[in-house]
Amino acid sequence: MIKNFIVTAWRSLQRNKIFSFINVFGLAVGLACCMLISSYLYKELTYDTYAVNSKQIYRVELHSNGNNTTADFPSVDVAVGQGIKSAFPSVLATTRLTGRGAVFVKYQEKVFKEEKIALIDSNFFRFFSIPLLEGDARTALAEPKTIVITKNFEKKYFGGASSLGKMITVGNDLVKVTGVIDKIPDNSHFHADAFMSMITFVSPSVKQTWSNVGYFTYLLLDKNADTKKLEAGFRQLVAKFVVPETQHDMGVSLAEAQKSVNSFIFFLRPLTDIHLHAATKYEFESNGDIHYIYIFGALAIFILLLACINFTNLSTASSSKRAKEIGIRKVLGSEKNRLISQFLVESVLLTSLAMLFALGFVYLLLPYFNNVSGKQISIGFFFSYSAILLEVTLTLMVGLLAGIYPAFFLSSFQIIAVLKGNNTIKPGSKGSLRSSLIVFQFAISTALIICTLVVYQQLHFMQNKKLGYDKNQVLVINDASALDNNTEAFKQQLLNDNRVVNATVSNNVPGDNNAGGTEIYVKDLADKGTRNEIQTHIYWIQNSYIPTLGIQLAKGRNFYPSGPADSASVIINEAAVRDLGFGNIDPIGKTIVRSGQHHYNIVGVVKDFNYTSAKQKIAPLMMMASNNSRGSIIVKIKANNVHQLVNDIKNQWSAFNASTPFSYSFLDERFASLYSQEERTGQIFTSFSFVAIIIACLGLFGLAAFMIRQRVKEIGIRKVLGASSTSITALLSKEFLKLIVIASLISFPLTWYAMHQWLQDFAYRITIQWWVFLLAAGIALLVATITISFQSIKAALANPVKSLRSE
Repeated sequence: MIKNFIVTAWRSLQRNKIFSFINVFGLAVGLACCMLISSYLYKELTYDTYAVNSKQIYRVELHSNGNNTTADFPSVDVAVGQGIKSAFPSVLATTRLTGRGAVFVKYQEKVFKEEKIALIDSNFFRFFSIPLLEGDARTALAEPKTIVITKNFEKKYFGGASSLGKMITVGNDLVKVTGVIDKIPDNSHFHADAFMSMITFVSPSVKQTWSNVGYFTYLLLDKNADTKKLEAGFRQLVAKFVVPETQHDMGVSLAEAQKSVNSFIFFLRPLTDIHLHAATKYEFESNGDIHYIYIFGALAIFILLLACINFTNLSTASSSKRAKEIGIRKVLGSEKNRLISQFLVESVLLTSLAMLFALGFVYLLLPYFNNVSGKQISIGFFFSYSAILLEVTLTLMVGLLAGIYPAFFLSSFQIIAVLKGNNTIKPGSKGSLRSSLIVFQFAISTALIICTLVVYQQLHFMQNKKLGYDKNQVLVINDASALDNNTEAFKQQLLNDNRVVNATVSNNVPGDNNAGGTEIYVKDLADKGTRNEIQTHIYWIQNSYIPTLGIQLAKGRNFYPSGPADSASVIINEAAVRDLGFGNIDPIGKTIVRSGQHHYNIVGVVKDFNYTSAKQKIAPLMMMASNNSRGSIIVKIKANNVHQLVNDIKNQWSAFNASTPFSYSFLDERFASLYSQEERTGQIFTSFSFVAIIIACLGLFGLAAFMIRQRVKEIGIRKVLGASSTSITALLSKEFLKLIVIASLISFPLTWYAMHQWLQDFAYRITIQWWVFLLAAGIALLVATITISFQSIKAALANPVKSLRSE
């Protein structure tokens, strides 16, 4: 019987080639999109699960709740991990990770700048179940000045030779290669190309402090550990270790320092939650966002539903061609259940063909999807055992879901009606259902268009927002330290060029997340009983920094040209003025106290500028005078002949015999890179909006064909009575366009709410404009009109004699 169903289904597909092709194509596109999005979601949701004990590993994080500010830090101080382990038996082990920063690595004649070198404790690889290809994980990093490298790092410096036991220079340190790993798994929240022993820089003799941050600290807990009780016990450690440090470093009374017990809060985050739920700006590397998981998951479901709806509409649209077949089958004794089974087999067969085409689409689209999503998904992922099982399940599920309504619809035809030539179905719930499906399709399509427009508006707003500094025509020359003691001479040579407006040297370039931090309060206000202790970032700058970047002074003065004269001076931003509690008091001349009881005189206030991403609210900033020749050379240049100027600067760099190659970027490009995630989101929305509209139009095409076939005699009579082709086309299109308008009106409030919630993640955001909704509805109406017109015009131009001669 099954064989007969399949043969009959195949013959039916061959007789209806056009509808079968459109059905298969629509389903294939929907399935391909669903599989691509599902692969992305799988990668995101399985982060950090590679560790054997991943469910027992937690990261210690810090919530700082000051007088006026709150901040979350994913890292803690050097002594926290071991201190917690010593205090609580349920903590089985602890390990730490911190960044080494950009540094030059040299082996023989090969010298490269490495951005991804980390410092780790000796048990780190065993802690995270990362095997070594060469070396012993237990002892590889037990000694100072040892390093474990990845296979790619080894190939880069040593070619095909083994690196084990060889010496390389990392910065100013000669270190020994004691191990090689393949790589850190892709689905890890941290990645590095090489790992140096933590004790190279943090020996046990270093003061074991608790009140700062900088070390990503992980705990391995007993399976029966109660994390809530553990977190509650952290308060005792704060009272024991943090309070004395605060009293000493800030020069405050014991009573004042004891406030840290309530404002300095350690808490635990499960390892597998880090990637999607930890979104601070101090992460080891950028994390994902759980909101995008919800968004893309909904996208996958909606696109798959659109494909199923499309299948349903096209199947019912072609029903008139099969009406007599169904009538004859019933006369010959076919039961309704048997007919339903026949149509469901046809549906599953179509879906199976669609799945094969979908895999082909996945193969073609995967490079583009990887580029947009930022993932590295191989085609082999879709042919793994679990993926094949999922694809078979999806095929059966979609086949049954998409085919169940057409099966019951077609099998319910009345024998006498269809054999007399009346293959229409009385209007009622079935017609209403088909119309509802079209409304649903275009509501989703319109919503996706609105989302795309809002995402790109927000992206454009952030990229063009007034930042408080001038990012245009600013050249950033990397690795100033490569000039040794000639940095100032090189800078002066640049200033002698009339194409250069200004230049400065600093470790701190706006947009980079490398600012230091400290706690500060105003001594003058504290003496009067008003004490606001806040966290602030620190920029070390030359006096040429502010004019080079066009930062505006609101009050006071800039630093003097010679650094030592201002060694005890600071410039703060307006955010710091507000948070420190100055109110109407002039901050110029007041004294700031920072951690370590260092006193500084406020000599200037700069207007707020976005020194980090515009996604984040401008935080307090303290600028300190420095003549440091390390970091980057920031050069404000004129717009004419930039390419020639860069070449000339490159030649000057070479003339100074710099120890590294000339490397540069433009500040506006660095700034744009801060919004790569939003840009990817916009591209994904654009791509899938396009797909959704195509699928919705296929469904609309099917419904138009169905409705016009039902009214073919009516159209013929209207033409005989003198109706023009234009009026008939308008009449036929009117009903469908009503559905599109209804779909748009339904999508407006839902989409506004969804995008309003999405925008709350941005400190500086657009207001959603009314015209966005009208534009999206207009695009949907235009596309729908073009789709409907094909069928409507064809029906309006048909010869009425052909449709009426059977009467």
